[in-house]
Amino acid sequence: MHNKVLLTGATGFLGTYINEQLKKQYEVHTLGRSAANTIKSDITKPIPPIKIKYEYLIHNAGKAHTNPKTAKEKQVYKAVNYTGTVNLCKALKNNPPENIVYISTIAVYGKKTSIKTDETEALNGKTPYAKSKIKAEAYLQKWAKENKANLVILRLPLVAGKNPKGNLQAMIKGIEKGYYINITKTKAKKSIVLAEDVAAIIPQLKNKNGIYNLAGEKDYTFKEIAAIIAKQQNNKKVHQLPYAIVKIIAIIGDLIPYIPINSKKLKKITNNTTVSAEKAKQEINWKPKNLEKNFKIK
Repeated sequence: MHNKVLLTGATGFLGTYINEQLKKQYEVHTLGRSAANTIKSDITKPIPPIKIKYEYLIHNAGKAHTNPKTAKEKQVYKAVNYTGTVNLCKALKNNPPENIVYISTIAVYGKKTSIKTDETEALNGKTPYAKSKIKAEAYLQKWAKENKANLVILRLPLVAGKNPKGNLQAMIKGIEKGYYINITKTKAKKSIVLAEDVAAIIPQLKNKNGIYNLAGEKDYTFKEIAAIIAKQQNNKKVHQLPYAIVKIIAIIGDLIPYIPINSKKLKKITNNTTVSAEKAKQEINWKPKNLEKNFKIK
């Protein structure tokens, strides 16, 4: 009989990859809002006690990829990412898992520009997303210690795979529809990981403890990422504009919501956001695959 694993966020983008990977070795139980889950529960509300002793808890459920404008929208981040974590742990109080893997984010560092940020950096994230993840990380560290569970926190950058979310989704759509623009002479690099690589490392984290940044085998400019995507769209032409013109469009985008770029997005695109995965390579045998060969958009 396979040992049992509990996975949250199994129907999401990354969760689908993790679920498929875990099924090869474990009996996977899932927890989420839809009836398709083994345990149907909304993590933002109290969860009935979980009576099964799981070998692994993979806590992947989370709120991301939106730009909250109202207090209510900001509150959703806290409700899902932090309160959801607390509710999950309370439900597991009488049956704590032996191992926990928590999917976090490099947003916790809060750096506008970062080059090879490592795990020793302070957590200065100020967005509702980053703050909720910082709180969830701290709560899990305390809870795991009190309940003698092994805990691994994985801090992820941009995640690539089939039908991705967030910036990559916007880029794919923009290139396909012909309105995505590369900014000439911009050499800002981003760390990016394959969803399949993240899923593949999870079963190897049994009896491990620690916090790890994950990153690909190398960092990429948005121009390079756009070229990988365009190639899969019958070599769609990617338009290019000088920074000065894009800056004007971004200022207009601050005032008109449906323009796909604004000043905040422009800053994000033109700043380096890279992290070091050296610790993960040394301690948990992190071996990311080549992005050009393995990133399939569909």
